[in-house]
Amino acid sequence: HISTHLYIIQHPAEESKVLRTVPLLAACLPQDKCKVKIGRRFSEERDPELSNVCRKSDTLILYPGAEAANLEEFILDSPTYPSTIIIIDGTWSQAKDIFYKNSLFRLPKQVQLKTSISSQYVIRTQPTNRCLSTLECAAAALSILEKNNYIQETLLRPLQALCSFQLQHGAQIRLSKEHLLKNGLYPKPMPKNKRKLRKMELLMNSVKI
Repeated sequence: HISTHLYIIQHPAEESKVLRTVPLLAACLPQDKCKVKIGRRFSEERDPELSNVCRKSDTLILYPGAEAANLEEFILDSPTYPSTIIIIDGTWSQAKDIFYKNSLFRLPKQVQLKTSISSQYVIRTQPTNRCLSTLECAAAALSILEKNNYIQETLLRPLQALCSFQLQHGAQIRLSKEHLLKNGLYPKPMPKNKRKLRKMELLMNSVKI
């Protein structure tokens, strides 16, 4: 049971993926506290409810970047305690597209997690060792907002069970792209596209992208 309202903005491509984490997250939380909205573009006309949520002073959006405040530090100084948090669900490129091409998502205060933990979602390849799944981000954020570490432990259990079951039935542990590139284990040829090649080089040098 939580008091915080969680909105998941899910890229449509995530719907077709079998081993996704949002259904686990939604099953763990009260229906009136966790809402999943699917789409690429959102506006006041298309979704008045979401527009209203984004305009409230006590709404946060979890998205890393230079403008993002550390969540733990922000709630200590905020005059209004946050009641709602928005999280974007998709690959990094999909999340970036949703965040920057929807002006609604620049209205809430932008926050990020300051964590050094590695993802437990080991059956899906992550860009870097520090990337977390949507469920893990939500679990960490909710535990901070609710001031209850037990929430994070509880929400992570289904993810751990999912990964354990898959590994017992033939799935393999997926190392991050960053790890594979640094150790000369990346199985695909390097891209010819200069922009993509530059991203690969940044990953190899542990530069935030």
